[in-house]
Amino acid sequence: MSTVATTDPVLTPGRSTPISLRGRLQDALPKIVLAPSFVITLVFVYGFIVWTAYLSFTNSKTFPSYALTGARAYQRLWRWTFESDPPSSWYTSITNMAIFGFLYVGICLSLGLLLAILLDQKIRGEGLLRPIFLYPMALSFIVTGVAWKWFLDPGLGLEQTLHHFGWTSFHFDWIKNKDFVIYTVVIAGVWQASGFVMAMFLAGLRGIDGEIMKAAQIDGASPFQLYRRIVIPLLRPIFLSAFIVLAHMAIKSYDLVVALTSGGPGGSAWLPSNFMYEYTFKRNEMAVGSASAIIMLMTISAIIVPYLYSELKEKAR
Repeated sequence: MSTVATTDPVLTPGRSTPISLRGRLQDALPKIVLAPSFVITLVFVYGFIVWTAYLSFTNSKTFPSYALTGARAYQRLWRWTFESDPPSSWYTSITNMAIFGFLYVGICLSLGLLLAILLDQKIRGEGLLRPIFLYPMALSFIVTGVAWKWFLDPGLGLEQTLHHFGWTSFHFDWIKNKDFVIYTVVIAGVWQASGFVMAMFLAGLRGIDGEIMKAAQIDGASPFQLYRRIVIPLLRPIFLSAFIVLAHMAIKSYDLVVALTSGGPGGSAWLPSNFMYEYTFKRNEMAVGSASAIIMLMTISAIIVPYLYSELKEKAR
């Protein structure tokens, strides 16, 4: 009986298998494909953010001026916020932003959750109701604004229709009233976004383990206690995601205001985005418009950065 000696191949330290040209191309292909998009994003998004921040510290008017003059534009916005009498258009814009943002986000979250809970009861026609609620989100803000402008106009829409039916004492002229016009923007915005929020909550509800619900019901939990103590806390990530999306949409809203109210009577429906556009491109105050844009960016960052930090922290755990 003979034995055959076998030896394992010896790997010399410092030497590696040479990578073929094809392998190198395969490794580099994703970077090559993504490089143009990365460069375009870097230049036309972040580059212009830096450029806008730079212009906010200049004395730019109709055309950019590259000579730094300090924080004069921010000082003007500060005075218009706290020292202007009568209230300035900037003060009106940020006040409207507070009203619109609070009502828009709050009502969309509440209404979206309510609709999701109702649809989660396995009601008949759910497959038909879901696209009906989601359809407004498929429309642009311009279409939404024009449609609601016709509906709320006292001479064309709801008020005129009810007058034809004999209810002549009915009046709804919010869209013409400078004290209430911002609430018409809230109505149109909620109509468009609440179905999207409903879809987010419905997906979260369908992802909850049914065994948890059954256990709570066996323990005697009422439907109200079930949702308050179990379901809604489990939907916390959905709440955060929906809040971020809605807050972002509220801060950058521009076309909805223009299409619905054309800025409102005397600019009474302006949001910061409308102020920024008006001062940058119509009133030839590019520095002031740039400063207002940077303030909007800082507001969005103050909302998104803590959210991203909390998400990254949870993933790290």
